[in-house]
Parts: sequence; C-alpha cells; structure tokens
Amino acid sequence: MKHRFNRYFLILTLLVPLALSAKPKSLEAQALETMKTATQYMMDVVGYRGGFVWNYLPDLSRQWGEMEAKRTMVWTQDPGTPQMGHLLLDAYHATGDEYYYEAARKVARALIWGQQDNGGWNYTFDFAGEASLKDWYATVGQSGWRLEEFQHYYGNATFDDSCTSQCAKFLLRIYVEKYDPSLRPALDKAIGFVLNSQYPNGGWPQRWPLMYNHPFRGKADYSSFITLNDDVIPECIDFLVQCYQTLGMPGLKEPIYRAMYLCILLQQGAPYAGWADQYTPDDLKPAHARSYEPRAVNSSTTVAMIRQMMEYYRLTGDTRFLAGIPAALDFLESQKLPASEEARWGRPNNDPDAILVPRFIDPETGTPLYVHRVGSNWYNGHYFTSQDISGTIGHYSSASRVNVKALRRQYEELKAQPVEEVVKGSPLLEKELVPLQKYYATVRGPREEVADIIAALKPEGYWLSPLGSTSNPYKPGAPTTPSDETKYGSTNVGDEYDTSPYRCTDGTMCISTRDYINKMAALIRFIDKDAE
Repeated sequence: MKHRFNRYFLILTLLVPLALSAKPKSLEAQALETMKTATQYMMDVVGYRGGFVWNYLPDLSRQWGEMEAKRTMVWTQDPGTPQMGHLLLDAYHATGDEYYYEAARKVARALIWGQQDNGGWNYTFDFAGEASLKDWYATVGQSGWRLEEFQHYYGNATFDDSCTSQCAKFLLRIYVEKYDPSLRPALDKAIGFVLNSQYPNGGWPQRWPLMYNHPFRGKADYSSFITLNDDVIPECIDFLVQCYQTLGMPGLKEPIYRAMYLCILLQQGAPYAGWADQYTPDDLKPAHARSYEPRAVNSSTTVAMIRQMMEYYRLTGDTRFLAGIPAALDFLESQKLPASEEARWGRPNNDPDAILVPRFIDPETGTPLYVHRVGSNWYNGHYFTSQDISGTIGHYSSASRVNVKALRRQYEELKAQPVEEVVKGSPLLEKELVPLQKYYATVRGPREEVADIIAALKPEGYWLSPLGSTSNPYKPGAPTTPSDETKYGSTNVGDEYDTSPYRCTDGTMCISTRDYINKMAALIRFIDKDAE
C-alpha cells in the first residue's frame, strides 16, 4: 500500500507543474482552429464533390441556389462555387496552410467537371448528369414565375450574373498561384470561350453559342442580344485584363479595347443619353429581355456605366471615355420624379442627396415604364408595363434612387487629375506583368467580433444563420387558364405552384455559403491585417 501511495504521489508531482504551466490558447490560435474546423465541415459534409449552392438546411434535406436545387447540383452564381474557391485561396494566403490550397483545388476540379466543351459555364450543373439537370429545368426551373432564365434549358453557357467570368477568374487565380499545368487546359478553354463569343463589334451576348429557339410571350429570344445587364461586358473585359496582366498574352489587348470602345457607342443620344441593358447586335438599338425587362434605357445601368467609363479612363487615359458622362448625368437629373410620384412610390429615402428616377425609360419618348403583373403563377400569369408607379412588382424595382451630385463630383475630380497620375499602375499600360491582388473574398463583408464568430461555431463544425429565402417545392398540376388575379402583383412568389424563392419569416436556420464566407473573411482579416 505504501509503495502504491508513493507511486500516485510521484505521478501527481509530475502532472501538477504541467497543468500549472498550460496557457489558454491565444485568440489567434482559436481563430485558426475555428477556420480549419469550419472549412473541413464545408468541404467534407456540406459541399458536393467540391461544388456548392447558396443555402442548406442543417440536415441537408433541402438546399437552394437562386432556386431550390438537387443535392447533386452545383451553383456558379455568387455566392456559389467560384466565391468558395476565392475564399479558400484567401485563407491559404493568410495562413500558409496547404490544406486551404488543396481545398481550393478540389473546388477547381468541380468547376472543371462542370465546364462545358465550349469553355463556358451555365448557372448550374449537376453531377448526376444532363438527364437530371433537364428534369430540374422541366419542373422546378420552369415553375419559377419570376425566374424566366431557368424556364428553358438551352444547353449552352451564360455570361449572366457573372457565371462564366467568375468561374474563369477563379481558374486563372488558382493557376497563377503555383502554375499547376493540370489546370491550364481548362483556363485556356475559358479564355477561348470569351474570345470566340465576342461579336466583331466588341460586345458579348448573354449566352453562347448563339441560340434563337426560345421566343417568349410573343417576343424574340433575347439571349443573343449584346448585354450590359449584370455587368456582362464589364466582367468579360475584366477577366481578359486579368489574363493580360498575369499571363503576358499580348493578343488580348485588341479585344479588350474593342469592347471598351463599344461601350461608348452603346450610349444613347440626348435627351435620353443613358445605356440600355440589351442591344440588338446588328444595329445596336436597345432591346428587351425578360418579361419584366422592357426595351428601355435603364437608369440603374446608366449609373453603373458612368462608373465603368471612369474606370476605362483610368485603364487607358483616353478622354473619349469621359466625353459622354456629362450628358448621362444630365439625363439622370432630367428623370427626377415629382414629390407626388415619390409619395405614391412609398419607399423611404436614406440619402438626402438622392433623387428618385424611373428604372426603365422608353428610348424614343422618354416615357417611364413601370412593371406590373397579374395571375398567380407562370402558367396563368403575365407581366406588363404602364405609367402607374404604384403597385409595381416587388421582386424587381421599377424605380431607383440616384445620387447624381456624388457622381458628378467623382467625374469632376477624376477629370481634374493629371492623366499620368490617373493611369499610374494600369495593367494595360505597364511593361511588366502585374500580379493579381492577394485577397478577393475578404475585402468585403460585415464586421463581426472574432470572439463571437469563434463562439458561434457549432460543435459539429458549422455556423448557423437565418434562412433568408425559401420556396415552394415543385408541385405538378398548376392551373393554366389565364388569370387576372392581382393579389400576387407585388409579392416575390405566387401561389403554391410557383417555385420562385420568397422571404423566409419562420425562423428557419440554415448553413449559408455567404455566411461562411463572411465569417471566414472576418477571421482572415484578424489573422492578416493586409486583408483589410
């Protein structure tokens, strides 16, 4: 007994100093551990073969991209798979941990699997095969009333919502990280896709290869139209600029300039000197798109293009990119709606310098085109325009607030700078290759307390956040008799047959790709201040 006591006493004597010397983990160590745990869960449990959608129920029984998705589907729209890849490369840059690079390679392999033979990407692809994807389009996709882009399966690739450009940018970024030769063929295919799909006049269609087989509601298929909407042309230009600055491909300079100079031609003449969303490629006249996107000059697109023209001036030093801005600003000011219309619009203004303008303006008459709808689902309803600003659709704003004063100030300040100062650092004018920026996904997102992020991680390894949008599961048998029902005129979803997403208000929690990216970005900014 005495010997046993002595042995226990000796063990305690050895362990106590070790316990006393153990220090609690630093906040940085906890942050690194949290990053790894959360990423392993996303990669090993939530994602599907390296691909991601937007939101998942915790038991993975339902998941959504822009619409509800099958478990085997992958989404390329932000915040989908390319953004996950960018975040993982950001984590690799912040930590030096090879795990994140290998995880990013897994994402790249998923995107390469989903890359079409032509080199581009659709909004989504399905690891279960094309038959499964066609089935989704014929059911969930077709029944989404307000998501007409999913109501027809083209089988080609899209530039819409930056799908192809973001996939291509991620492949470029991961390729130049270590110049892995296994990634170069897919990157070359993506570059070829962007070059081959460019019109001789410099523009890009919404989808390619060109198809004309889906006329809709009596109007021509719009997918071949030259497109500014959702930054199609600016995103293609930006991708080619990044390839030019990193790969040393001098042949890219001409298509870049051809596209930028087309943007000058696409501006309409006074008094409606803005830009449209789409243009017919032969005559460059404004064109229609979806049922709720009429042929019009778009004030929101005009604001975006004013900023783009200033950016193209910074890239080139060519003052022709500035020449049309004053007329565009005057056009926006001329569209200011009176107080009586603002009252009928009924939405608050958080910027005292902003004016309310119609979103869509007839390019010949200057008449506002406000969008409405009747019916209860895609099969029995339709959209139409009128001059009534009240009761417009809720999922796509018919008016917007614009701070013309701020835009004019930015323009004047840029014009006043010496041109050599403006173009300093332009990748198009540098004689040497210009590396890509170190961080992509971490420079944006909400500011959250690191300790709160660490504490919020569930024991299983994931973060939960409120489900922003849900949807009705697909249900066959929708009524097809034309309807004049008005109660769904301003809602995001129609009846139980409409699969369009709508705001979730019942407190359902989900695993969110966006929330994961935001929380990881905050941790990365904490680890490396250069990520700010």
